[in-house]
Amino acid sequence: MTDTRILFETRWIRVNQDGKWQYVQRPSSDFAVGILAITPDDEVVLVEQFRIPTGGRVIEIPAGLVGDEPDFEGESLEDTARRELLEETGYRAGKMEFLTRSPSTPGLAREFMNIFLATDLVRETDGGGTEGEDITVHHVPLAGLRQWLAEKQAAGVDVDARLPAALWLAGR
Repeated sequence: MTDTRILFETRWIRVNQDGKWQYVQRPSSDFAVGILAITPDDEVVLVEQFRIPTGGRVIEIPAGLVGDEPDFEGESLEDTARRELLEETGYRAGKMEFLTRSPSTPGLAREFMNIFLATDLVRETDGGGTEGEDITVHHVPLAGLRQWLAEKQAAGVDVDARLPAALWLAGR
């Protein structure tokens, strides 16, 4: 990075220019978490929601921003992963294992995704996210996941690439 200047900023996003390169960044944090959640019955817990930038619904692993609200400033990556998993899916993880950190979209954004594997899950609520989120929770047997995803894609639902990446990292 050289001489970075802010071109535009809102509560959620900042557009920077560094030399000739323009990129986006979140004002609150450069980190996000994604959680590959596997139930004791060997099901993967996925979320589906409408994503305005894609113009459609997307199947994803549960995920969220680190330090995105004043109440969560200074929260650790693992604590954020645990909170987001509970908010979005209703599950509390007995075990949370860090798998990797990777830039989300390195040519566009300064954001690093931290992927965790959550196991020993206990269902506490129905999930669905916080107010303003319209999240559908899916429980998909790992043995039938490929076919289920193909059917979703054939129906016009996108699948986030972090899902197969997380499965590979977890050896699933």
